[in-house]
Amino acid sequence: MSLQPGAQTGTQPSPPRRPHLLVPTPEQLAARRLRRRTRLLRPAYWLPFVLLVVVLAVAWGIGARQMPYLFVPLGEIAGVLSEDPAYFLENTLITLGEAMVGLGIGFVAAFALAVVVSEVAVVRRAVMPLAVVLSVTPLVAIAPLLVVALGFGMAPKVVLTALVCFFPILINVATGLRTVPGPVLEVYRTVAASRLEVLRHLRVPASLPYVFASLRIVFPLSMIGAVVAELAAAGSADGLGSVIQVASSQNRLATVWAAIFVLAALGSLLFWFVTLAERRVLRWHQP
Repeated sequence: MSLQPGAQTGTQPSPPRRPHLLVPTPEQLAARRLRRRTRLLRPAYWLPFVLLVVVLAVAWGIGARQMPYLFVPLGEIAGVLSEDPAYFLENTLITLGEAMVGLGIGFVAAFALAVVVSEVAVVRRAVMPLAVVLSVTPLVAIAPLLVVALGFGMAPKVVLTALVCFFPILINVATGLRTVPGPVLEVYRTVAASRLEVLRHLRVPASLPYVFASLRIVFPLSMIGAVVAELAAAGSADGLGSVIQVASSQNRLATVWAAIFVLAALGSLLFWFVTLAERRVLRWHQP
């Protein structure tokens, strides 16, 4: 005798745990690690990047000779960084702290709203069009308003960073929470799993690739939000944005480019960190 979906029996079975996640065996994981290490040793993997860096360095040198009012020699930039590394480190940590606090607030708020949007159709139809409109709004324009409203402290920088990170996370996570295979969802409905159980054991794991995709975007983007807020706060004296602003007003191009290079390096490190974390967490999702 067959049972209809959701029918009650003497003992209520628990919902299956992530049947769509195929966990690789230890042998498969070891083979993947070996392939990655072998690929890193091949010239075809690292040589294009090295050649591109060399070409860019040569082009930079030519630009420094032809347009000294815009570019400065790389050696001069390196000299500024080595002359007072503590100065750049201190301001880097300030900007990084503002960016991470804003990113954390934006992530929690966006994830919570994405869960509501994925579960309640009325909220989804009301929120998502507005989220798309606000995501293309130039938030840089409201940075001075935040400074006026919240002062020259950390608050406007955190708020602007949170807003910059909020919409990419919301859109990606809301999409990921709804990309659940239909047959798997039917299995959960068959055993009368609650919405919370479906969310915990099915929707959240299915959304993790989308979560990490959004984090790869917003981790470097959070640095941009923090720097923009520092540039808008004319009375601020801390952070890499303030370093750039003060150095520009004094025509110290080497210091400006040094701060920009530090920001670029920090953004690249954050992107690499998220990519590494994704590989660790989503081993089942790797091809």
